[in-house]
This record gives sequence, C-alpha cells and structure tokens, in this order.
Amino acid sequence: MNAPTAFQLTPLMRGRFDREVAKYPPEHKASAVMACLAIVQDMLGWVSPEAEEAVGEYLGMPAIAVHEVTTFYNMYNQQPVGRFKLNVCTNLPCALRAGDQALDHLCSKLGVEPYGTTADGTFTVQPSECLGACADAPVMLVNDRHMLSFMNNERLDDLVRTLREATK
Repeated sequence: MNAPTAFQLTPLMRGRFDREVAKYPPEHKASAVMACLAIVQDMLGWVSPEAEEAVGEYLGMPAIAVHEVTTFYNMYNQQPVGRFKLNVCTNLPCALRAGDQALDHLCSKLGVEPYGTTADGTFTVQPSECLGACADAPVMLVNDRHMLSFMNNERLDDLVRTLREATK
C-alpha cells in the first residue's frame, strides 16, 4: 500500500478532470493526462511529483507514465516558478536573430541565471525550444500563453516594467 502524500486533488480539480476525461472513450481516459497536468499547473503553478501520482491514480495509469509526460514537454513546471514565467526561444532561427542576446538581457536585467527566479518570486526566465514563429524572432512566451515577437532590448525592458506594474 502506498503511503499518503501531502497533495490531494480538490473537488474543483476533480470536476475539471471529469470534464476532460469525458472527451475520451472510458477505456482511453489516460488520453486526458496532458489536460489534467495543465489543470494542476493552472491551479497550483507547477506539477509536483505528488501531483503526478494523484493524476496517475485518477487516470488509472502508473505515476512514472505521468512523469514521462511532465518531463517530455517543457510547458510543465517541475518546480515552483515566478508569477511570470518568461520563455525565450533560443533555437537556431531565433538565436541567429538575437534570441540568445534577449535571454542574456532579461537575465541580466532581473539578476538571475537561466531557469532562475527573482528573489521576490515575480519572474522566472528560461530558454525555450522553438515556439514556431521564426520569422518574428526573437520570440518569447509569457506564462505559457502569450506569444511576443520581435523582442529587442527596449521591448524586453517595457515588458518587465509593465509586468512589475501589474503586481502592484
């Protein structure tokens, strides 16, 4: 028997999971794993190993299979991140158009290393795989939802200023 974990699915999470699972035939409910992980992350900000276990139990799949999904896709946070997660594309097309410099500029401005979070917990900065907007390089994604293009130093500074003001 497994030892109890500190993480528990809330009724709200279960309700959201139920809606996702309903989209699949009963024998394929594990197909909702990505949606369930996204729900956990949306509600908690990241996906802990305990949350992976709970998702696996809910979907009737081994926790290691859930972990494989979490670790394969870079949109799942495997540790707590700042209020604003800034993913900067550093793949070749963006790198050739200053993607690496954009990442360096953000890290320098915020006083963090790549994958680091500011001391106040506001920003996490990390390199990203291709975001599919190569013609708009350098590009970035804010909180896995909002794509921003042509991110030169001035635009990056404006973004940081705007996001800081949103936290006040």
